[in-house]
Amino acid sequence: MRYEIICALMTPQRLDDSFLLSLIISLMKEDAKYWIALDYINGIGDVRAKTLYGRFKSAEKIFSASENELRSIEGLGEKILRAIRTFDDWDKVGEELDKIRKSGAAFVPLNDSSYPPQLLQIYNPPPFLLMKGEVTPGDKISVAIVGTRLPDKYGRTVTESLSGELASLGVTIVSGMARGIDSIAQEEALKRGGRTIAVLGSGIDVVYPPENGRLYEKITKSGAVVSEFRPGTPPVAQNFPKRNRIISGLSLGVVVVQASDKSGSLISASFALDQNKEVFAVPGNVGRKLSRGSNWLIKKGAKLVETVDDILCEIEVLRGLRDGDAGEAVPIDLTRLSDREKTVYSFLGTEPVHIDEIIKSSGLESSSVLSLLLSLELDGYVAQHPGKLFRRRF
Repeated sequence: MRYEIICALMTPQRLDDSFLLSLIISLMKEDAKYWIALDYINGIGDVRAKTLYGRFKSAEKIFSASENELRSIEGLGEKILRAIRTFDDWDKVGEELDKIRKSGAAFVPLNDSSYPPQLLQIYNPPPFLLMKGEVTPGDKISVAIVGTRLPDKYGRTVTESLSGELASLGVTIVSGMARGIDSIAQEEALKRGGRTIAVLGSGIDVVYPPENGRLYEKITKSGAVVSEFRPGTPPVAQNFPKRNRIISGLSLGVVVVQASDKSGSLISASFALDQNKEVFAVPGNVGRKLSRGSNWLIKKGAKLVETVDDILCEIEVLRGLRDGDAGEAVPIDLTRLSDREKTVYSFLGTEPVHIDEIIKSSGLESSSVLSLLLSLELDGYVAQHPGKLFRRRF
């Protein structure tokens, strides 16, 4: 409908930049209104919001959907259905829109072209982000570096070395702009002329810690500061574990430099595993509390990191960075595969595909497809994502 409105209004007499800009802003604000309203409804978390988006493709259509259309959504109970159909707290939504406007942040919902595509692939992406700066297509080549808020000299040195070298190779550094390892990693990336993305555990207008005000501003100019929380949200403890799924979701892998056995960095590592991302850890002195978390990760199978090459060789798209050919296809030998494995593999691409689609396209029995995908995954040809999604690794 909105496309038709724009086309109808784009006459030669009315086609000027100021008019189009005001029209686009108006339409974006209208869309934002419904996403915020959805956020106010109890029981609609990230997963249900993603499900609703997958069905209706816009928040406005969710609110205009018929009762039967909403009932067809699996897991949407009567209470939530009724809350959507009867929502009328638009004054509160309007107040929230004013706060967003005053914050100067861009409103980026799931259906916006600016929404990071890598984040869309996780099980529970935030329904919308507030963003200062921008996330570019090149930011898909990214690595998260996280760790303790109280690093020692060893931790600082290792972080500066890893972050600086990755940034100089064109890798975007993702972190939480927290004190310690996070801030060091992001400062070093900027010093090397690289890009970095900061994911906040507070509202987009709440700089935490306060002393990172200058870092915040620098990141908006050479990357992005993002938050899923409404403006004014304080940096309370329960926000940070939730924030960590975005840090790992934006990244190809997560590097833990120094962490105690109760560090929030271990939560980021856990999310990375759930999202089928690589997990790395820098070994530390066995007698130090700061090493317990990172050493434990290594014992559990995280890749031990001594130099940046340990990261580059583990993530496929980074392997060619030393020679300047990151992202190029890696030659593989398909002659080792059986005819049935080749058939299944041929229906996969670089973007995840649901198993039902693979079964339908291949014409094979579901049990056979599951067995073949498992074999391909064990041999390193296929990667599995949450939700029975599969893609080629090469």
